[in-house]
Amino acid sequence: MSLLLPLGTVATSMSGSMSGSMSGSVAGNFATVLIFVLVGFAFAGIALLAAKILRPSNPSPAKMTTYECGELPTGSSWVRFNVRFYLIALFFLVFDVEVVFLFPWAVVFKHLYPVPELGALVFWEMVVFLSILTVGLAYIWAKGDLDWAKKLVERTDSPASDGAVDQEVSTP
Repeated sequence: MSLLLPLGTVATSMSGSMSGSMSGSVAGNFATVLIFVLVGFAFAGIALLAAKILRPSNPSPAKMTTYECGELPTGSSWVRFNVRFYLIALFFLVFDVEVVFLFPWAVVFKHLYPVPELGALVFWEMVVFLSILTVGLAYIWAKGDLDWAKKLVERTDSPASDGAVDQEVSTP
């Protein structure tokens, strides 16, 4: 029955049963957020249902094929991609996100620099942070992970030598 009452009445009745730590206005705010979320989900559900009812549904073999930029697909769709695609994307994300952290820091640092001890602390923390990023960049650069055409190391075991001999083979 309390669901049919106005929002203020529900908040008042909820605050009476709670301990003194939470006031009625806080419960009313939670109820407002809950109603907002429920209306949002209902709107999304109604929009999806209306789209399903109103759209034309006439699948054909041509429509069910994989779209390849206007070309007919050839071969399997389970093609193994080179791991360099993922490495470059991961490096981009890591360094891009770190650069995004620099802009808010610069804005805050502008106001914190005049503070006697806090300005120097914030500055040296960012120097350490950028040093860690620079070491990481130098490591992946030295390892050759930033090169698109990476050199492969071919290991050959010869009976005349004690162990494996490394020979660099360049890939096109």
